[in-house]
Amino acid sequence: MAGLARKIFTLKGLKKSQKILDHMGSTELAANLFRATQAEEKLKRDQVQGKRQANQTHFEVGKKVRQTIDDLGGTMPEALPTK
Repeated sequence: MAGLARKIFTLKGLKKSQKILDHMGSTELAANLFRATQAEEKLKRDQVQGKRQANQTHFEVGKKVRQTIDDLGGTMPEALPTK
């Protein structure tokens, strides 16, 4: 399990056998889906090549999504209740 996934599991009190997506509420799922779709579009639009660049793109898009949530006064995904 990667470092970030491990942190999420610990924060949400999940066991290794559980799936993160199964324990997200609608707000967290929507934020995740928005991040994923926007990252995918950016990868295509910018013709990103290579794993390192793709990971960086996902990170940058995620950072912007988190900033938008913060700007709107929303709750960060990791602070939302586990379903």
